[in-house]
Formats: sequence, structure tokens, C-alpha cells
Amino acid sequence: MNKAVTDGLDLMPPPFSAGLADWSRTDGTPGSPAYDMDLDAGLVAADADFGTCLELEKTDSVQGVRYKGEIPIAAGCYLRVSARLKVISGPLPAVRIGGWPGQSGGSMVGGIPQSGPSVQLDAYGKVFTVSALIGSGARGGVDMPWGVTPEYGHFGIDLTGANGGIIRIESIRVEDLTSVFHRDLMDWVDVRDYGALGDGVTDDSAAFLAADAAADGRTVLVPDGTFRLTQSVTMTAPVRFQGTISMPDAEVFSLTRNLDLATYVEAFDDETLALKKAFQALFNYSDHASLDLSGRRVQLSAPLDVHAAVGNVDNFNSRRALVNGQIEAVNGSGWTVGSTSSTGSYAVSNSYQITNVTNVANIEIGSLVTGQGVGREVYVTDKNVAAQTVTLSRRLHGAAGSQSYTFTRFRYLLDFSGFTRLTRFTIDGVEFACNGRASALMLPKDGIAWHIEHCWFAGVKDRGITSIGSGCNGMSVNHNEFLSDEMDVDVANRSSVALNTNSNDMKIRGNRAVRFRHFASILGGGHIIQGNHFWQNDASGTPDRTAGLLLHAVNSKTILSGNYIDNSWIEVNNEHDSTPNYGSNTESIGSLAITGNIFTANGAPNWFTFIRLAPYGTGHRIDGLTITGNAFKSLTTTIARVDDIDDSRGTVDVTLTRNLEMHSNSFSGVDTRSASPLRLNVTQTVAQTSWTVPSFGALPFLGRSRSAGAVTVVGILQTGGNQDRFLSPALELEAGAGGQDATLRWPEAVKGRALVELRCDLAR
Repeated sequence: MNKAVTDGLDLMPPPFSAGLADWSRTDGTPGSPAYDMDLDAGLVAADADFGTCLELEKTDSVQGVRYKGEIPIAAGCYLRVSARLKVISGPLPAVRIGGWPGQSGGSMVGGIPQSGPSVQLDAYGKVFTVSALIGSGARGGVDMPWGVTPEYGHFGIDLTGANGGIIRIESIRVEDLTSVFHRDLMDWVDVRDYGALGDGVTDDSAAFLAADAAADGRTVLVPDGTFRLTQSVTMTAPVRFQGTISMPDAEVFSLTRNLDLATYVEAFDDETLALKKAFQALFNYSDHASLDLSGRRVQLSAPLDVHAAVGNVDNFNSRRALVNGQIEAVNGSGWTVGSTSSTGSYAVSNSYQITNVTNVANIEIGSLVTGQGVGREVYVTDKNVAAQTVTLSRRLHGAAGSQSYTFTRFRYLLDFSGFTRLTRFTIDGVEFACNGRASALMLPKDGIAWHIEHCWFAGVKDRGITSIGSGCNGMSVNHNEFLSDEMDVDVANRSSVALNTNSNDMKIRGNRAVRFRHFASILGGGHIIQGNHFWQNDASGTPDRTAGLLLHAVNSKTILSGNYIDNSWIEVNNEHDSTPNYGSNTESIGSLAITGNIFTANGAPNWFTFIRLAPYGTGHRIDGLTITGNAFKSLTTTIARVDDIDDSRGTVDVTLTRNLEMHSNSFSGVDTRSASPLRLNVTQTVAQTSWTVPSFGALPFLGRSRSAGAVTVVGILQTGGNQDRFLSPALELEAGAGGQDATLRWPEAVKGRALVELRCDLAR
């Protein structure tokens, strides 16, 4: 590249023969003394070596021959200033190239070199050449690196040493040597050309910004060296790294054209630091909506606190995404689970807080809370050390008064809990390789519409995805694989949970989860849980089983469809209700559709069931429950039934059941095939006025026969004397033990056959 040609710069000063008024005997600035008025200098014609040249007597200790014109020097430009001269007589001086760096307004730029290497003139009549290279970057061969601030220079030579010598000087030359370093055919600009030093100490921020501004569609090259950036830098051009960057944690390095992990690893030469700085750029408006992990594996020896890495963002409401890579836990002390115990008081009137908590300072936000009367998956959302309070993600069902609690803090590969609110974040195509050391992902305190898709959660130690507040609101968890680290642990001894949520409107679809204690602990309502496969038996063949899916809102407005529930059950409970007894403001168990699922058990004990209602407190009732189109199958053993009420902590009043549909299901290896309506074939061989209609315990949840669909006589009724009768019976409901049966009443004693439909509910 030749700036004189491409940018039209006027570089070459006029020859001495054009007059000496433009030549200063000092620094070349306006007003400095010129040689046209100097009695000790003049032009010599027809010198054998130089032709017309300047001859002068050296009279000053430092005597310049500087061009008074302003020769421009642009960022990225390199100039060679040279002169030929010889000593005619007198003392022999030394000579060097000199330059006065100027900027707009006519002031001098200080702090930069103003002279090149000195050459001692050691013979008479010998032609000496002196030269120096001046440019913006401190590159090899550059004698006077000026950076990017100077806009022009007054160039020439300085004579130093002894006075009294007579010297002849050929015209001074200024040439563009930028082509030595790069050409227009190259598609990059070098940060060194704009003043970057790369010494690991000097702040190169301004040079990076200048190179970026000059790139104009080209790539910015960061050559070998360590380039210190002490302020935030945003690069709008593509950047290629041979050297590395160092900068304070709080400052942001935004690569708007290279927001990918591979580039950040090249920039910082450390995977963990690179991921932190890339996250920081992602949440600081880097002109990218996603951070591409470039298909790379990042090995972490400690949890990555994403909020701390970003540093300057508490709330973020624009879509961002993390895609395409693997994050792996490797050996390190950072994975040690934290635990502390404390006493505190709980009151139903303040149901999301524990007060008067001792040792609050040592309780970590995001800790799992356990203790008497504490349900599953209750986490610390916030704390106030001064007020001695801890805020909870879920209410407690039976912890009134003062008692002891344990707070356990799991360690997560990616921990977003420091964010107050983070919405619309997507994680797609990322493997969380927990390796039995770590949990995977902790969500922010608040947020909405997260998407976690096509990810692998492998070797999960304690938790896969954890919500400690309402950061899960409207979350979609789609097509992920959850693999517990408890594969070889017997069911009864497992403690891991694949995911939990606290808010409404979850979409949990197409996931696969293997051998956790629970696949999902779901609070809130409005959920769609579809197409998931989760199983929880063990290699030892123990009879123990646990709930695969926990629905903690008894009236959850939820659809379960197309799932494969394998060696586990669905449990509906209210263990996070601080007033668990049924009352005037309590919702019934319902607004739940379990439709078109596969239920399978292998070697399960006879007591095992697939659908369980597990109320806390007394007096609960069913209203609006649909169980249709499912396939229930038990292999190698038979189970008594598929539905059950766990009354160990509460009761369901089946005399009040409404709107329960359980039909069109298939059963294999199940003794009692529950249904409502329940179709019964009643055959009476001895003429009687009362026929017993036994339900055989087949009404759902051992319910009562509260209503009937139809009574149909099959064939012709006969009296004891075999006389035909055409009669209609009356149907008495809630007969027999527990009100589970019914009775047909006839106007006279008859025998025969009838089909009866019993229901365990009332329609209204």
C-alpha cells in the first residue's frame, strides 16, 4: 500500500534548489529561523556527488535542517526520511533524522521519540546516508513509533557534535514505506500500526479502537504479544488473534463479529476466562443474540457464576442464547457441596419466609431447605442478614413455630442465580458433563420464557435444572437427555432430581431421564408435559419405586400426554400448601388430564401403582380429573391396581368426587381395571327382588358408586317359575362396604342378566 498514491498524500519536500525559505535551522515549526536568511549557509551548484545542494557551517550544538511544511502521517502509515551528506572541512559532526510531531491546532505531541539513530561522520568527502523509519506502530525496523495521535511532522536532519565543520547536504527525501508492512491486497489491519505495543503493561485500548475504525470491512490482526486493555473495547470488525488479551474482570471485550468461544479462547488463552468474557459480551449488547461455543469442550474446575462474570447486569429482558458445545466438570475443590444448619421461625401468615434465623450470613442463596414440615425442592431465593430472614421458593406444609433447618448448596456448572431477572434465555445443543461432580444449571431468581432444548445432562450429581424462584415462568424444556450419576444406586438410596419448577406454563416435551429419584418436581399450573420418557428402577431388582413426576398443585390445569412412565408413578400432592387442610379457599384435586400415555413396570411389587393422589391435610376432594387412553402394563409380576390414594399425611373425601373420567385405558398384568364409568355384567341365577351390583373395587381411587350411566337388561327376565317378565329396576347407589357397590331393585323376584354402568362421581 502506498499512501502517497492511494490517499493522495503530499510527502516529498521540495529540493533545496527551489529555495531555502522552506527550510528551518531548528525544529521546522512556523516562525522558526530559515536558511534563506542565514549567512553561514547557501546553495552550491554542480557538486560532483549531489549536483545543486545546500552547504552550511555548523554553528549550533544541535543544528537542524527541517522542512517547514507539514508532511501528513496517518494511522497505519510508515515513512522513511533519508538524506545524503558529506563533510568538506573542519570538525567532524554526527547526524540523525529528526521530526517534530504535530497535531491539529499546531501543538506538539509529547512523549514520543523525535529523532532516529545517530551516524558519526568520520571522513572528509565521503558520502554518508542517514535514514529513519517513522510510523504509528512499534513494529520491527521502526525507529520513531509515533502512535496514532500525530497528524503531521516537520522532518529533516539534526547535526550534533563539534561545531565549525563545513557540510554539504543533498535534498532530503520522504518516502512512503507502508508497503513493507502490508498491502491493500491483504484483508487485515494490524493493531501495532495504530500504536499497540503488546508488552502486557501499556494500555493498548486506543490502538484497538483506532484499528477497528480503520478496518473498513477488513479483519483486525492482533499479532504476537500480550495486549493490555484497561477499558472496555468493542470491535465492530472481525478480529484474528495470534497474541492474547489481558484486561480487568469488570471491563468488557465485545467482538461483535466474532462472538464465539473459539475466538475468545484465542484472545484470552484460557477456556474458563474466555467463557466468562464471552458471557460478559453477550449480556452487554454485543450485536449478537447468541454465544456459539464453537463445538468446543470447556472444562470447569469450579462453578461458573454467570452473574458475577457479567458483572454489570442484574436484569436482562432481551433474547440471548448459548449454543453448540460441551461444559464439563473436572476435578477441583469448587464442587464441594455447602451445608449449614440454623434455627428459625415459620408462620402461616408469612408463608414464604423463615424469620429469626440464626447464622443467616452463612446461608447461601440457592440452598435446598430441609427440615420437619418442609416439602421437596424448597430453595432459598433471598436472604436479609440484618433482618435475619430467609425467603423461600415454596411454602412449608407443617413447620409452624421455631425449629432447626438444614441448608444445602449444590454446585452447578452454570449458575444464573445472581441475576434478579433474566428472561428469554435459550440453551440449545449444549452438553452438561457433570461427571458425578456437579449439578448442571441453576436458573435466575425471576424470569420468563427460558428455552432449554436439545441438551445432554450427563452424570448429574444432585440436580439437573434447578429453579430457586420464578425464573422458570413459561419455560420450555424440550428434547433433552437427563442421565443421573446414580445409575448403580438402589432406588431407595437415590437423591437426585432432574428438574424442578415453581411457576406456571411449563412446556416439558420430548425429554428422556434415567434413574433419578424424581424426574420432575412441578409446582404451579398451566403445564403441558408431553412425550417424555423417564424410568427409575435399579440394577439390583429391588421392589422400591419412587415418583417420576411430582405435581405439587392439586388443581394444576395440566395435560400429561404421550409420555412413557417407566417403573415410576405420577404423584399429585399439596405438600407446599401452608394450610394443607381443605377449606373454603382450597382447590379440589383436578384440572388434570392424563391422556394417551404408556405406563410400564418391571418386577414391581403388588402394591405398586402408577397414579397416586397424596394429599397433605384432611378433607380433600376430586373435581375435574381425566385419565383416558393410557396403556398400563406390568411385566413379570402383577400389580393390584394402577390408581391409589396415599393417606399417610391426609385424606380425600370420595363421597364428594365430581367430574372424574377414567376410561378407554388398556391393562396388562393389572388385577383390578379401574374405570368410571365402570361397565359391569350382573348375572342373577336365583330369582330375587334385590340384585347386588359389586364394583370389585374397580371404581377409581376406591371411590363410591355416586351415579350411574345406564342399566340394560340383556335377554328376558324370568321369575322363579321361569315365566318371562319385562320389568325396569330401580338402582340404589353407594351400597355395600365403603359405598362402592350398587343394588338393583325389582318389583318382583326375577333372575337374568343386566349391564350396569357405575360412576364414582357426580357431573355437577
